[in-house]
Amino acid sequence: MKIITAAASAAILSLTAVPAAAQQRPQAELLAAQKAALAKLAWMDGEWRGPAVTQTETGEHRVTQTERIGPMIDGTLKVVEGRGFNPDGTKGFNAFGVISFNPYSSKYEFRAYAQGNAGTFAINPTSDGYVWETPAGPGMIIRYTATLAGGTWTEVGDRIAAGKPAVRFFEMHLKRVGNSPWPGAGAMKAK
Repeated sequence: MKIITAAASAAILSLTAVPAAAQQRPQAELLAAQKAALAKLAWMDGEWRGPAVTQTETGEHRVTQTERIGPMIDGTLKVVEGRGFNPDGTKGFNAFGVISFNPYSSKYEFRAYAQGNAGTFAINPTSDGYVWETPAGPGMIIRYTATLAGGTWTEVGDRIAAGKPAVRFFEMHLKRVGNSPWPGAGAMKAK
């Protein structure tokens, strides 16, 4: 009986999947759209280092910020790891993220993990960088704005409350220090 039920379930699932699959765009078209969209952020690829400062309730927190960034799945994703190092060399901050593009909605997404939190946020490339936002409570957002100018990647974070001026709480200025084989290096082989 379990075998018949499993077979019947598989048959029903395959019948319902056909109409959905017929409505989807061809795989080559989807991959090409993702690659083209992520190419707008190719300037980020590599290893970066520079000063960063965050204003907190307890005062100013300064680190040497590093970023290593690279493409995955044939350039259809961008993988990002940020590490901030305290003046004594200990790690004071660590974050990981994946930037992707959805060809069906024509929207970029940034899936980020940091300090015990995780979320998926809209990220929008600009002519010289990007902007992304995260909710920060009722009537408030945090907006990160990045620009690349003169070889320096500058990113600022502003706390924005409805009807009030933005409050800058974060700023970093990074210089590209080189290429990175990450994350593609060390991938498993067939044998």
